[in-house]
Amino acid sequence: MTPKIFTTLQTYDRQTFGADLMAGITVAMVALPLSLAIAIASGAAPETGLVTAIVAGGLISALGGSRVQIGGPTGAFIVVVFGVIAEHGYDGLVLATLMAGVILLVAGLLRAGRLIRLVPEPVINGFTIGIAVVIATSQIKDLLGLSLPEVPAEFFGKLAALWGAQETLNASALAIGLVTMGLIVGLRRAFPRFPGLIVAVGLTSGLVALMGWPVDTIQSRFGALPQALPVPSLPEISLSRIKELLPSALVIAFLAGVESLLSAMVADRMIGGQHRPNAELLAQGAANLGSGLFGGLPATGAIARTATNVRAGGKTPVAGLVHAVVILIVMLVAAPLAGFMAMPALAGLLILTAWNMSEPHRWRGYLKERRSDRFLMIITLVLTVVTDLALAIGVGVALGLAIRLRRRNVPASEWETPDR
Repeated sequence: MTPKIFTTLQTYDRQTFGADLMAGITVAMVALPLSLAIAIASGAAPETGLVTAIVAGGLISALGGSRVQIGGPTGAFIVVVFGVIAEHGYDGLVLATLMAGVILLVAGLLRAGRLIRLVPEPVINGFTIGIAVVIATSQIKDLLGLSLPEVPAEFFGKLAALWGAQETLNASALAIGLVTMGLIVGLRRAFPRFPGLIVAVGLTSGLVALMGWPVDTIQSRFGALPQALPVPSLPEISLSRIKELLPSALVIAFLAGVESLLSAMVADRMIGGQHRPNAELLAQGAANLGSGLFGGLPATGAIARTATNVRAGGKTPVAGLVHAVVILIVMLVAAPLAGFMAMPALAGLLILTAWNMSEPHRWRGYLKERRSDRFLMIITLVLTVVTDLALAIGVGVALGLAIRLRRRNVPASEWETPDR
């Protein structure tokens, strides 16, 4: 349960710091537009994404059980965060995030890090693809520049509203979005270690400002970004609110735990290391408490940013701390420039993020899996898209455990015996 940074610093040297410094700067340039885009897609103010990346990202690196884990806001939270804000307001989201932090701390103290293995992989695949579908469809409005005052949260209602607004398509917005996506893909293939996200979004957003095109930007829609972290504060807390928000807090804690441990496992395969799952859960708990106190979003380990850190040469948690500090410096010094980022460019970025989340290279493999696994993945996917994430996870895990018991041919009368 000891944070990884304590052991890695015992043999730390100048050469390792140089590698961590460059990796941290690189990851920060990737995380900056992503954090803003995720916050906006979640229905929150854009600066909350930066606050989360700074506060939670720093705590995850300082206290986590992985050498190279990078934390912050992720696309997996967009669906649940949007729903909580719509139903309970942003103050309710902050309380749910704080509650999730406490749940994760308790889970870490109870050494529940290994329980990730009990979640069936088809369930994880199903809700991940489902979240990707929801994220992608939520960005169509900004990608096309549609004049639509409000987009329904319900999936089929959203599609109907988008179709009804097709005559308001903004060709300039669509062009900016598509060019941004093309640049991101091209730069990623040509220069895998280069932070192409910030370059692509910066170039197309600069074109919008230079040409004066009628395309929404962060500043035109939300106003100027603040140039300082907010003062820590607590939301309104009462027993009735805690009961009301407990289901949302449990979902946030579940997602944070699952994604952070999956990300740490991916990092282990990339560096040949071994993470400490219980330390990671404790770090996630502290990070969500910290983010909530500063009015940020839920946070977890980010697989794509962690992989970027490894490819950029990150060696220890210091790289993650550098990433948080760099984003803080940008917020303090260059927030007005970040306000010029074009909304279609951020929409294109999130659509590509959703595509990568769905892991299309694995789709063919899904067809070769057992019929029961395919059914479990599809039912979780469909429920995630058309209902809500809590129901999808609950049904998926329950069905997955039932299928696992059936495969083992355990008689129903023995399910609750001690040796089971």
